Amino acid sequence: MDSEGGSAGAADSEEEFPSMVIVGEVSPMDAILILFISVCTALLSEALTYLLVYRTQHYKKLKADVERQSKKVERHKEGDFGAFGGGTVGGLSGGGVGVAGGGLVGSVSRNKKKLEREEEKLKMQNRELSTVKMKSMFAIGFTFTALMGMFNAIFDGRVVAKLPFTPISWIQGLSHRSLLGNDPTDCSFIFLYILCTMSVRQNIQKAFGLAPSRAVSKLASGPGGFFSQGQTFGK
Repeated sequence: MDSEGGSAGAADSEEEFPSMVIVGEVSPMDAILILFISVCTALLSEALTYLLVYRTQHYKKLKADVERQSKKVERHKEGDFGAFGGGTVGGLSGGGVGVAGGGLVGSVSRNKKKLEREEEKLKMQNRELSTVKMKSMFAIGFTFTALMGMFNAIFDGRVVAKLPFTPISWIQGLSHRSLLGNDPTDCSFIFLYILCTMSVRQNIQKAFGLAPSRAVSKLASGPGGFFSQGQTFGK
């Protein structure tokens, strides 16, 4: 009887042991499934944005105005920089250095003020465009909150991938979220989903022609070109 009881206890422990090991295993299908989920949710997000924003005449008009104003600001920067470069050479030749120099400084100052007005107009148009997009954010946020609750329940406590690096401490709260064990290279669902979505959504926007133009992206990255050089010259 004792031997039978001992064997039964051993069998029970053997049945429980594999379940503890499976928790730490990584299945490649999990990562593939999460990539598929990120593609589907990105497509859903863009579809909702198209229905609520992109197809409206108001958005199309605002986008065209922003594109036109961006090119106008870019032309001002390139044209003023060319005039500044040419004027410097002319100002140094002959005996009228002071007159030419004073005229050049005045021209640069006027062009700088005009450029600032055009850039301010572009900022206002971008702000209005962002406000129009905001109404789609509420619908997308509500939909994604429901989806993320469902996906988190499915992948709760499951290691979906192994990171090739050790994340810094404040990122581990996200990369190791709801996972058992102390291995910092274990990757949670939410962290891998965010990484996939960040890369997938940009490519989807480019594929469907929804990404900002190069001129808008270049100007949105910050002031540069002639504007920065004009400030240095003024100093």
